[in-house]
Amino acid sequence: MYELDHFAIQCDDVERARRFYEKVFDWKMSGYKGVDADEFQQIRTAQGKLLGAIQSRKFNSAKSRVLGFECSISVPDVDTTTRAVETAGGTLLMWKTAIPRVGWIIKFLDSEGNLCCAVTQDPAAR
Repeated sequence: MYELDHFAIQCDDVERARRFYEKVFDWKMSGYKGVDADEFQQIRTAQGKLLGAIQSRKFNSAKSRVLGFECSISVPDVDTTTRAVETAGGTLLMWKTAIPRVGWIIKFLDSEGNLCCAVTQDPAAR
């Protein structure tokens, strides 16, 4: 099975995005050698596994503004995550919805306007 290996979240304000994701997913952020911390932060799990990066939009190589990624992040409970998103300043786009026989999903915009999903696995979801 394929797993999410790495992702980059484009931001106007790296510090604001760092605070948002630390509150919502309890991710740990750290700088990267040779790059200012206000331009780039590595994202790691509480156990230290590298997941991806939050980075300034200046690193965007596309011709147009990148507004985000649509990655689904596994969470223990989408209801708890919904409250965390709202408390951290996110905007819920899709309330808890069943993916039949898979689980429950929410979709939201982070503090930078990036689309993100959170999923709780539940084969009984209907």
